Amino acid sequence: MLKYFISLFFIVIPLLVIGQDKPIDLQPKDTVEYKEEYGLRVGVDLNRLIFSFVDEDYTGLELVGDYRLTQKLYVAAELGNEEKTRSEDLGNSVLYNHTVSGSYLKVGVDMNTYENWFGMNNVISIGGRYAIASFNQTLNDYSIYDTSRFYNPDGFVPGLEPGQKFESLSASWLEFIFGVKAELFANIYMGISARLGFLISNKEDDAFRNLWIPGFNKVTDDSNFGVSYNYTISYFIPLYKKSKKEKEKLPEPE
Repeated sequence: MLKYFISLFFIVIPLLVIGQDKPIDLQPKDTVEYKEEYGLRVGVDLNRLIFSFVDEDYTGLELVGDYRLTQKLYVAAELGNEEKTRSEDLGNSVLYNHTVSGSYLKVGVDMNTYENWFGMNNVISIGGRYAIASFNQTLNDYSIYDTSRFYNPDGFVPGLEPGQKFESLSASWLEFIFGVKAELFANIYMGISARLGFLISNKEDDAFRNLWIPGFNKVTDDSNFGVSYNYTISYFIPLYKKSKKEKEKLPEPE
């Protein structure tokens, strides 16, 4: 019987030595799996609503939305309508006063650069939009400054006929966007974004140029760039969930 134990001993010992070539993990890694929510987020721009109440020369509404495609990528859009009356004065005389009214649509993508903890859905994003606008403008008052003043000592002569309306105007542009969305309560988000636009096309009437475009804002001389922003409140509608495994943590150095 003793020789059997001795033989078994010499068989098991080499196997134990071979087994020790790989370290024994006494703390196996946890395979935690978290299901992230995917769906549609819809809301409204508060900035335009506030200005509609406080500024008698402005009325506007913008609806916003985005749909989560992947963990980081969202398709997004904004749909709005604006009416604004603008004027330019020189001294006590009005150079022009006009009213612009029209709608716009912006479509593009956002990329979330923020690494959320499990259970969080906050967004710090960069993105882009392609935007189009269709609008009309009415010329309420228009004067031309006469530099010679030979026949007009006051320096101003009547311009185009007041009340003239220019229709079927349009514009298109690209936007680069930096934005933030934070979840205040369950599925309720507050957001803000800054936008740099580059005008691609600008269909205008030869008699009076486009000085302001809905969704783009002011058009400046000799520049195709424009700046805008929005301040939103939105609601997230969960549609389905996808699993996301927690990243394995690297072992801490001894």
